[in-house]
Amino acid sequence: MIVQPIKTEDGSDSLFVPELNEHYHSTKGALQESRHVFIEAGFNQIGKKVISVFEVGLGTGLNALLTLNEALQKNISVHYTSIERYPIAMNIVEKLNYAALIDERLHEAFMLLHTSDWGAETKINETFTFQKVKGDLANWQPDRMFDLIYFDAFGPDKQPEMWSEEIFSNLYQATNHNGILTTYSAKGTVRRALQAVGFSVERIPGPPGKNHMTRAVREV
Repeated sequence: MIVQPIKTEDGSDSLFVPELNEHYHSTKGALQESRHVFIEAGFNQIGKKVISVFEVGLGTGLNALLTLNEALQKNISVHYTSIERYPIAMNIVEKLNYAALIDERLHEAFMLLHTSDWGAETKINETFTFQKVKGDLANWQPDRMFDLIYFDAFGPDKQPEMWSEEIFSNLYQATNHNGILTTYSAKGTVRRALQAVGFSVERIPGPPGKNHMTRAVREV
């Protein structure tokens, strides 16, 4: 899949996919969107010192890097699993400016997220273990339970098959009690699909440039 680097309004990089006419992040700001949707509305709501995270769509690695940074600041141990069907070429990854904007000391860790072996558990540091899976979410079977799910697939109008009840049911079964699924999408079809499989769903304020987003909780 061909991607084109772009600069978003908060100065952080993102990618554009001409084939889908879709951006990896909000053009209003990749960094501020990821912080709002996945860190503030997700990671910071868990309230545990040991957290298991599953990310749908490694993409640029921004969500993983922000999670690593937050875990370091709060002394939280994280096991982070991410599935990706279309890995980004390293010549693109090397140009992304996330470490420079978050913390220059994280540059080596950011590169390791992308260069680590597929399927292997990699110790990024003493408290952050990372595993990336190359494959299709529709065929993926979880081998652990998760406290937190970042659902960051391309939009439901671009990849509707990714936002199905079947997909969400599989994720629900892999979510711990009181676990959270958070996503940037606020579409009614997405909320209804999440509710249909058992999640308690709320529409909450979105990041700059977007009125709302969705957070779902497995309460039972």
